[in-house]
Amino acid sequence: MQTFLFAGASSAIAQCTAKILQDKGHKVIGISTKPNTYNYNEFYQIESYAFGSFPLINEEIHGLVYFPGTINLKPFHRLTAEEFNADLNINSLGAVAFTQAYLNNIKKVNLASIVFISTVAVSTGLPFHSSISMAKGALEGLTKALAAELAPTIRVNCVAPSLVNTPLGDKFVNSPEKVEAMQKRNPLRKIGEAADIANAIVFLLGNESNWISGQTIAVDGGMNNLKNG
Repeated sequence: MQTFLFAGASSAIAQCTAKILQDKGHKVIGISTKPNTYNYNEFYQIESYAFGSFPLINEEIHGLVYFPGTINLKPFHRLTAEEFNADLNINSLGAVAFTQAYLNNIKKVNLASIVFISTVAVSTGLPFHSSISMAKGALEGLTKALAAELAPTIRVNCVAPSLVNTPLGDKFVNSPEKVEAMQKRNPLRKIGEAADIANAIVFLLGNESNWISGQTIAVDGGMNNLKNG
């Protein structure tokens, strides 16, 4: 049995990932700013994902996953400094604070894994995504730098989804018309499900991916690099 620690544990993707890991016999500890709505093995509710906000955990941890994210889509000229800072704090600096808080825990384990969650918008220029693209772009840069620094005993990778059918993206798929429009934008004509991303995360946490590090893996129906004909 291995132990995995999730920040943003209330998200649909986090809960789906936890179930897959628990079904494999592993322990999953959840941390969230929201109340627990899933049967984690242990759960901690915190005020924020800021530095110094994370609970003390003494046990060895085999993998960290940072799930928190935002979808703040506006024209560039309407985005405020506060919004840019909020997106950066939640998406990138929160990942730094989380990883620093538990770095000693995963250093105790031989070949641990860290997984971050980015977005297809970093590699694919999309209008109205300047704030989130900047914040997640920083996270992808952190992925490579941290992977180099922590090798060879800790692997660091990132998953970059397109739109996924979860509560976070609900406002984009809450009508048949919106669903059809979003499907047409995707080469595979599909909106992702939580399990699509969860399976990729589980793969990156496991021994099957023990020769993969410093990568941002697109799980996006081909949106990242296929022409949508």
